Formats: sequence, structure tokens, C-alpha cells
Amino acid sequence: MSARAESLEAACDLRFGQVGIACVRVRRVDAAALAEELERRVRSAPQMFTRAAVVLDLSHLSVLPDDGMVDALLEAIRSAGMLPVGLAYGTSETEALAERMCLPLIAKFRAQYEPGHGDTAAAPTPAPAALRAESAPAASVETGSTITAQHHTGSAVRSGQQVYARERDLVVAAAVANGAEVIADGSIHVYGSLRGRAMAGAQGDETARIFCSDFRAELVAIAGHYRVFEDMPKEFEGQAVQCWLDNGKLMIARL
Repeated sequence: MSARAESLEAACDLRFGQVGIACVRVRRVDAAALAEELERRVRSAPQMFTRAAVVLDLSHLSVLPDDGMVDALLEAIRSAGMLPVGLAYGTSETEALAERMCLPLIAKFRAQYEPGHGDTAAAPTPAPAALRAESAPAASVETGSTITAQHHTGSAVRSGQQVYARERDLVVAAAVANGAEVIADGSIHVYGSLRGRAMAGAQGDETARIFCSDFRAELVAIAGHYRVFEDMPKEFEGQAVQCWLDNGKLMIARL
């Protein structure tokens, strides 16, 4: 009976969840230049980007590259130490390309090809932005919304753990450890030490903010614009700060 029971036991569980995946948006078809740029970024924060899962976004190219060139771009990503896991969802041509190359289309990153949108895209571009310690404008709090913030209370967010607030703000009344991630489609409030990664405006909301009472973050990002700890002025370490976007630039200032 025991042998029969084991044979009927499911071989695995299959679940879907929110995962942290970066997006590499190609602006010109040059595999060598892409490898050099990504290698520089990996060197700047190896713990953050070495073997990081990334999605290849081809939406900013006027003409979709052929299979051989796409393969060269994927190899450039691998040579830099990152791991391409798929293509950003886009046109039917992108879908056909992904099928030929046996790559998944990642729907979370929806490349926007429609004319008239300029550089606007549904998927935020994770590109470094200038960091300036200017005085922060007063933060506003919206009222009257039927969607309340998601609260994480109690124990700290541990290394390897991820907390995601879908379509709302996230309030963390605990510490966020190194290697942990807190993600929100809205703003993020951390009433404790932030040592891990905080990513606000995950679906592209550039008005989102990050508030923290003890700033020691590995990475902060708003709508895909990010800064890593190595690039931040040391004067903010251990301080109460807020982060916001100003014309695409990630700003930071003491509260």
C-alpha cells in the first residue's frame, strides 16, 4: 500500500508568484557595447547583479533584430554575469521570435510599440539616475481611496524573503534584512532599518515614494529607476530619508 501511495503522490507543486526580475532595454543593436555596459554595472554592485535574472526588452528598436543578433545580445548578457530568462511581451513578431528561440514572453514587462507614445513604455527602465541631496518637497497623502495600504508587522523581513503590495502602498513596521525585498505598486514606508531592497512604483508609477527611518539599503528603485548602496552618499547611511523621482532622476533627502 505504501508503495502505491508514493506512486500516486504528486511529483511537484506549480505556483505563480511575484519575483524580482530586472529589465534590460536595448536602445541600439551592439552586442559588444551591451556586454561592456552590463559588465560595468555588475562590477559596481556584484552582490546585486551577479547571476541576476533579467528580461530582454527590444521595444525601443525601430526594427526587430534577426535571430542571430538576438542570440548575440543574449550571450552578451550572459557574458556580463547576468541570466536572461525571457523577452518582454510585445508585438506578434516578438512572440514569434520568442517561440523560435524557445524563450518565454514575460507579460509583466509589456513593451509598448504603438506609435505616438515616444519613449513611454509600460515597463520601467532600470537605469541609473543621478542622486542629489536637495531639500525634498513635502510628501502628500491621498485620502478617500477605497484601497488601503498593506501592512507587514511583527518579525523582520528576512534575507531571501519578498513582500509585495499589489496596487497599493506597503507599510513595513519592522526591519528589512540584507537580501530581502519589499516591493509595492505604490509607495513604501519602512519604520525600521532598511538593509535590503525597496522597489516602489513597481508597475511604473513615477509618483511613488520610499520613506525609511534607518537607511542602509542595498538598492532603492522607483518605477524602475534605481540606485545601489555603493553609489549613494555615505551621509545618508543610518538616516531617516525619503526617495522620489524628479524628471526621471532618483532623488534622496533626509526627512
